[in-house]
Amino acid sequence: MPSAVRFGVNYTPSQGWFHHWLDFDLDAVRADLDSIAALGLDHIRVFPLWPYFQPDRALIRPRAVEQLVRLVDAAAERGLDVNVDGLQGHLSSFDFLPAWTRTWHRRNLFTDPEVLDGQAAYLHTLAAALADRPNFLGMTLGNEVNQFSAGPHPDPDRATSDQIDAWLERMLAACEKGAPGRLHLHAEYDATWYQDDMPFTPAQAARRGALTAVHSWVFNGTAQRHGRTSVPTEHHAAYLIELSKAWANDPHRPVWLQEVGAPAPLIPAEHAAAFTAATVASALDCPDLWGITWWCSHDVSRELADFPELEYTLGLLTNDRRPKDIAHTLAGLARDHTYAPAPRTTALVVPADPAARSRCAPGGDVFEAFFRLTADGARPTTVLDTRAADAGHLAARGVTEVLTPDQVLPTPHGGTRS
Repeated sequence: MPSAVRFGVNYTPSQGWFHHWLDFDLDAVRADLDSIAALGLDHIRVFPLWPYFQPDRALIRPRAVEQLVRLVDAAAERGLDVNVDGLQGHLSSFDFLPAWTRTWHRRNLFTDPEVLDGQAAYLHTLAAALADRPNFLGMTLGNEVNQFSAGPHPDPDRATSDQIDAWLERMLAACEKGAPGRLHLHAEYDATWYQDDMPFTPAQAARRGALTAVHSWVFNGTAQRHGRTSVPTEHHAAYLIELSKAWANDPHRPVWLQEVGAPAPLIPAEHAAAFTAATVASALDCPDLWGITWWCSHDVSRELADFPELEYTLGLLTNDRRPKDIAHTLAGLARDHTYAPAPRTTALVVPADPAARSRCAPGGDVFEAFFRLTADGARPTTVLDTRAADAGHLAARGVTEVLTPDQVLPTPHGGTRS
């Protein structure tokens, strides 16, 4: 029987971007939410800016928390559920960290005991404030916080994988204590899956939290290497969904495509709708998909300075709330899709060793083999090399064929849609 997949959007306010928390205007928020609800989407992901909400380690501003609750209530009035990101953290090329963690007060975000106390208190406060709201889905710890822990960040907060694991456990527990039983999770950008020295690991992503989140951006080398209409570009989101399953202990752990967008100029505006249709169709062919949350709702205003050029055009809606072609495409898919994917019976072997993750990145042998299989219609998933001979694990996932990358030969398709 077909089952439901959630369709939503990452909410970028049309007025003031995320700086709107400084001049919170509920009427403007309501107008934004009306334009989102009109597309037929069912949830949003929202982003309190951490230094605005907790400017001092001992001060979590009550008015800011109240404004967040009012936003969630306004979303409920429009039939929208809400996921709240906590530690913002990093957004659209800007870092937002409170002064009590930087410069003269420089302390490691993942290991300093006082910083951990402050973070846990903050996440607990937000979760508790929303615990009785029926449309509150749960907390995401922060937006791509792994970018703070390693290069290419210019000033990383170094930590070991064990220290990151302890950080994840404590922060997720703070969210659960504040709002028991909700979908609390963590979410990283794709270096978790692709970068050999990243202390946030695939195993953590696929085993900690209520579900696995993946963020799919084809400006990571995929579109540059293969082109905008290639199989790798149009199936990159599906690849991350299926790659995550190799590390999951639960054979049917839900996966949330929490961020995916059409970045110009690699995906030009006139091709964004086609890219969206192809990306969503490939994701809907993945079993155990929880939902798809597009980045983002509204364009960044040209009145704001210093954003990378692509950030000004990623919205489903313009800055004055007019839907683009891409919005109509996503709305149609949300309205008319059927979700009943067949099991993926062919599994490609991937290395369990996190120091070999680059093999899964664009140009790596795992990445390229996956898309040769996809081009041939094989609908692959992935399995760890340590589980490739585990008959019980394979059976639980419906896998009947296991291939190593060197067994996947080049095809006439060349990895490009014919």
